[in-house]
Amino acid sequence: MRLPVLEDLPDVAGRRVLLRADFNVPLEDGRITDGLRIRAAMPTVRWLLDHGATVTACTHLGRPEGAPDPRFSVQPVRERLAELAPEVELLENLRFDPGETANDPAFVDRLVEGMDAYVNDAFGAAHRAHASIVGPPARLPSAAGRLLAKEVDVLLGLREHPKRPFVAVLGGAKVSDKLGVIGALLDVVDSLLVGGAMCFTFLAARGHQTGDSLVEPGQVDRCRRLLDEAGDKIVLPEDLVGLGPEGGVRTMGVDVPAGWKGMDIGPGTAADFSDRADAANTIFWNGPMGVFEDERFAAGTRTIAEAVAGARGFSVVGGGDSAAALARFRLDKDVDHVSTGGGASLELLERGDLPGLEALRGAPDAR
Repeated sequence: MRLPVLEDLPDVAGRRVLLRADFNVPLEDGRITDGLRIRAAMPTVRWLLDHGATVTACTHLGRPEGAPDPRFSVQPVRERLAELAPEVELLENLRFDPGETANDPAFVDRLVEGMDAYVNDAFGAAHRAHASIVGPPARLPSAAGRLLAKEVDVLLGLREHPKRPFVAVLGGAKVSDKLGVIGALLDVVDSLLVGGAMCFTFLAARGHQTGDSLVEPGQVDRCRRLLDEAGDKIVLPEDLVGLGPEGGVRTMGVDVPAGWKGMDIGPGTAADFSDRADAANTIFWNGPMGVFEDERFAAGTRTIAEAVAGARGFSVVGGGDSAAALARFRLDKDVDHVSTGGGASLELLERGDLPGLEALRGAPDAR
């Protein structure tokens, strides 16, 4: 995929550039708890400023309902950005206007008014056909920022030419959210290791008891077909850590008794998954193995995080809760690439394209 990059823009010296960033950072009591996404945009910001551009940035933050909401004001982001790049202006939360999510042309017109060029560095939002993502490239010379270009290069590299063996580890709550990417990954991986709550729908498809564990009954047949088609490519847990009706915690096999709920992969599974990750030349991880926020059920996710961080092969973590787990275990610096977009990374792996990328390729200056 050939995206227009910063060097493809017309000379930006003395020009006004609209930068769509992803500053959707976590907040607690109005304070930023993790500024990774702001720091990640700095290579693009510095390039634009060093080349003489006047930069106006825009972002969404949280999920306001198309109207101003002080809980989602970008003021904390504006203050942090001022510390890193005081020359950059930051617009108020894009989603305070319903035109953003509706891709309203009138809202796009207001965004690009007075602007000479557009740069999209918001990989975490590039899978949304929102006004600030797909609108400006139809009106202005446009380019992918450094972060967006790197994300695309790394993730499409996994999809198109991974070094083998290629092992993917998927977890998280809902299997329905990941069936598409599972199907796409099965075409390229050598092994797909399934943990997290999503494993219980697969285990149900294999006829195992799941107790009170999270199962999506409507997806059991689909999971059964995937297991039959994939053969031994899909690897399911061999033991689990469960929570009992009286609050007891114990390790068990893959059959969960009535009244019990599976909360984490067991130590045997964690060791097996870890060994497979260690033997991989490419490893991709998305989704925790259990309820890692509760220390009683954090061991599986911690083991996988350590395995991915210590893997000898090229390691990629698909953002979201996996990135949060890495940061919690202080392993985020030991992975080759931590994506800034959980949903976007999965959709790119599944489809090979995103609305934001398609829009950039159609920009007036795209070469």
